[in-house]
Amino acid sequence: MRVGWQLDPAFARGAAARAFGSLDAVFALEGELVASDTMSEVLRLAIDGRRYYVKRYRRAAKNPLRRWLGRSRIRTEWENLRHFQAWGIPTAKVVAFGQERGVAGFSRGALVTAEIPHTTDLARMAATGDPRLADRRWVAHVSRQLATAARSMHSRRFAHNDLKWRNLLVDDGPQPTLFLIDCPSGEFWVPPFLEYRVVKDLACLDKVAKYHLSRTQRLRFYLDYAGRRRLAPADKQRIRRILAFFEGRE
Repeated sequence: MRVGWQLDPAFARGAAARAFGSLDAVFALEGELVASDTMSEVLRLAIDGRRYYVKRYRRAAKNPLRRWLGRSRIRTEWENLRHFQAWGIPTAKVVAFGQERGVAGFSRGALVTAEIPHTTDLARMAATGDPRLADRRWVAHVSRQLATAARSMHSRRFAHNDLKWRNLLVDDGPQPTLFLIDCPSGEFWVPPFLEYRVVKDLACLDKVAKYHLSRTQRLRFYLDYAGRRRLAPADKQRIRRILAFFEGRE
């Protein structure tokens, strides 16, 4: 077996080091089960007053071939979070990550992230009727950050591929910060395939936005994303594709 494991030096001492110091240690952890499926599970636990999320994979991906070929889903996720950090996109702090491979390919892997305190996701805000979504200044502030983050990814030919409101966190400060989390499906693309993925990302955002934001707010987001004062013909064509993307699938 070949095991690759990295622990952020900032957590290399004390209880965090004991909990996250190796892949074996991480797979021995117990905590609150937040989510699980046939491939993975997510635990939440507290150590020395700070909360962490531990994602553990026992399968490389939904496609069995990924066990031997290409990147595992967990590796894709930690690499994408590190891309976000390198690009200046706020995201969860990566504490530890790694995987184990043997003669049969991927065996298991894990990712540990620190909780972003005092945050909630936009999907929860929409579901609970959070009054901040009715505050135009608040929405404009968050929308500009989201437009900047999306433009930063797409300008590098990277598509999130799951850019949904549930994966967007905001803190509770008077000038809230937007964080992007959970990106196990993000990939780099080349034209002409990139444009489809860009439209999908923007359509995922608008799928919920159209029920909670005004047309003016949605247009303002797109103009900020495109870096324009008014729509060009190519923008109008793209917006039509965005609006039609989920037609018949909702």
